[in-house]
Amino acid sequence: MRYINRHPRKGAQIMLMLLPFVLIIAAWFIGSAVRLEANPHDKLLPGLTQMADAVERMAFTPDRRSGDYLLWADTAASLLRLLAGLALSSLLGLSIGIIAGVFPVYRAALSPLMTVVSMIPPLAILPMLFIVFGLDELSKIVLIVIGITPMLARDLEQRAREIPQELFIKAQTLGANSWTLILRIVLPQLLSRLITSVRLLLGSAWLFLISAEAISATAGLGYRIFLVRRYMAMDVIIPYVIWITLLAWLMDVALRKLHNLCFPWAEGERK
Repeated sequence: MRYINRHPRKGAQIMLMLLPFVLIIAAWFIGSAVRLEANPHDKLLPGLTQMADAVERMAFTPDRRSGDYLLWADTAASLLRLLAGLALSSLLGLSIGIIAGVFPVYRAALSPLMTVVSMIPPLAILPMLFIVFGLDELSKIVLIVIGITPMLARDLEQRAREIPQELFIKAQTLGANSWTLILRIVLPQLLSRLITSVRLLLGSAWLFLISAEAISATAGLGYRIFLVRRYMAMDVIIPYVIWITLLAWLMDVALRKLHNLCFPWAEGERK
């Protein structure tokens, strides 16, 4: 049998899935043990005890100044910004994708614009956003919107253009107008694709959020990471990074479940 046709069994597949994580964790703790043995005050590779103490301090001990549990306060601030940015991006991307994908007249204007805007590095215009929208919440949300919306719009436009023209012709033959075509044919197809596109862009959304929080914020996961970096507090930074990764993974799982529940007929339900 050719190697390309060999598939792991279920037990072997689980082992292969866990193997990279086990190797990374083992390498970390071995390196940490070696460095801490040489220097008990080493901060570069903190051990499990150090990180557990940091989690206890950040998540379960009230801050002396504010009285807040910092990890949960930072998480709430970041998630509010992220969800607001994703919601606005989804609404704008879906609207532009429908208009540009269905109506050739509007496509001639919107499609080139979205192509050009999607090439602009969002982080390059972050100082402009701070100048225009201030240093508060709005600039951070706008950065996510600017970074995500053009990609969503282009993807949804392409999906709309891939819908077979026979469906439009048959619907118009039966008397459907433009609104009926959008609501009954285009929208179900694009809503399915929208969820998949948002899943693929979650990492970018988190990147824009953390970048904005690192520069100007008084709370948030990105703010806290860049605040404690000056003290080389890797025992805080690493749990925060793991927590961000876990949140992003949970959001991806939730979106996948939502996709399978709402659109079981779509190709994505097998993923």
